[in-house]
Amino acid sequence: MKILITGNMGYVGSVLVPYLRKKYPKSFIAGLDVGFFAEKLLDNSYPEKSLDKQIIKDIRNIESKDLEGFDVIINLAAVSNDPMGKEFESATEEINFIAGVRLANLAKEVGVKRFIFASSCSVYGEGLGNSKTEKDQVNPLTEYAKSKINTEKELEKISSSNFVIKCLRFATACGFSSRIRLDIVLNDFVVNGLLSNEINILSDGSPWRPLIHVEDMARAIHWSIEDKNEDDFQILNVGNLNANYQVREIAEAVQKVLPTIKIKINKNASPDKRSYKVDFSFFNNLASGYQPKFSLEDSIKDIVKKVKDFNLNEQHIKNSDFIRLKALKDLIDKNLINSKLEKL
Repeated sequence: MKILITGNMGYVGSVLVPYLRKKYPKSFIAGLDVGFFAEKLLDNSYPEKSLDKQIIKDIRNIESKDLEGFDVIINLAAVSNDPMGKEFESATEEINFIAGVRLANLAKEVGVKRFIFASSCSVYGEGLGNSKTEKDQVNPLTEYAKSKINTEKELEKISSSNFVIKCLRFATACGFSSRIRLDIVLNDFVVNGLLSNEINILSDGSPWRPLIHVEDMARAIHWSIEDKNEDDFQILNVGNLNANYQVREIAEAVQKVLPTIKIKINKNASPDKRSYKVDFSFFNNLASGYQPKFSLEDSIKDIVKKVKDFNLNEQHIKNSDFIRLKALKDLIDKNLINSKLEKL
């Protein structure tokens, strides 16, 4: 089997690559990434050492020849959260949506059999009421969320018995990666709690967020490769069955592990409409052998241990190493990329 992972040098890809290598020691596994975050490592692990081939290329410039011979493509490449989507709206549409759909079309043309798309539960947006299932109406509020749902809609049109597509609507990622991100909620809370003994919640703490550990994301992608379901196209909410939390509950869970930290909540903050609970029962029923293993407490302890092991310090928070928006702005300031996130 030959597998291509786009966006492999990101937060998720840096965990997925070694995970899949262990599962498929004899398979040909390649990565394709523009390389913006290649050096944003906590260690010298360079996960892409596990690959048979690394292609440094913008997903917008992919050609058919890059995809020939692959059986499976896993598309992780994206401008990857709401603040970046707001700052770089046109690039978010180009990379996440237009290039992602083009990638799938080219893959189908050259005979790729399976396409796995990393979507997001953020498509539910202001998800009032019950936990959202895959059949519920979506309400994307941000450019990032819109790019994900728009891609899903286009992918459904091109799926077939010879081109199976799985759209994995992941909960909010968390947990340790060698290319850790400190701009996602749990990671931010844990690291700030460790280093400053304080968690500052910018909202009123009420919004709901589902969480999933990055290793559990890799496990779900593994299932998507192995699944023999005959459906040509599937959308699946992917997360832990009991992992819907209000933001303040996430902070309180961190405080239980690190009891000396203080929590500050901005009670005067404007309401954050991005609030949704998600029902993960469909995926967990289908993927009985691939269910998430990390609880919220496990995820917190995982980050705490690794942060201590790798001597993460306040400078890492202040500079651009592990905060993606800062990293991109730093590359722009150095005239290495432009505002469309293209290499110069």
